[in-house]
Amino acid sequence: MSREYLSDPVEIEHESFRRIRRVTDLDGLGRVQQQVAMRVVHSLGEPGIAGELRFSERACDMGCAALRDSCTILCDVEMVCQGITRRLLSKPPLCFLNDESVSRRAREHAQTRSMVALDLWRELLPGSVVLIGNAPSALFRLLEMLEGDAGVPALVIAMPVGFVGAQESKQLLWERHRELGVECITLPGRKGGSAPTAASCNALLRCNHGEWY
Repeated sequence: MSREYLSDPVEIEHESFRRIRRVTDLDGLGRVQQQVAMRVVHSLGEPGIAGELRFSERACDMGCAALRDSCTILCDVEMVCQGITRRLLSKPPLCFLNDESVSRRAREHAQTRSMVALDLWRELLPGSVVLIGNAPSALFRLLEMLEGDAGVPALVIAMPVGFVGAQESKQLLWERHRELGVECITLPGRKGGSAPTAASCNALLRCNHGEWY
């Protein structure tokens, strides 16, 4: 059976964002914030999600600047890493979840691998862009590190998904980000995931490359 449908990937993308703009309320968002919001809407298929996003005061400015300077991108899971558009990067994002030492130490201490993997972030944190899209325990651990002597990332994009700790970890980030001196983009509640987290970073990267929708 023959059917007519769009097949050109560029045309599909541009048409997607034309439609997203029509059905999404972007009032009150700055130019870069709108790009992030539309990418998140695109990743989840939910126009209403744009109104739920939270941006700290300098989140987009700091994130774009760090990414322009080829900062380290740290990801809690491989799915987030794989979601970053490689052509926009000068070096690959990092994830230590599958490091052999992480699995061993996680078993020894009865902790999630995501928590233990963050110990390998410590020297890389200052000025980095951190992406947490899956593990609330990773966000809790990051906040503990920032309360200590860990260096401050340029931006934390935190959208872990789930029913245990997701809502609480994101709320704690939002409540404490000013005190901790960290800029953040987050999606409150249980919603989130690797796709919108990676999409948010991609939006900032695209802005740096002059790709606006």
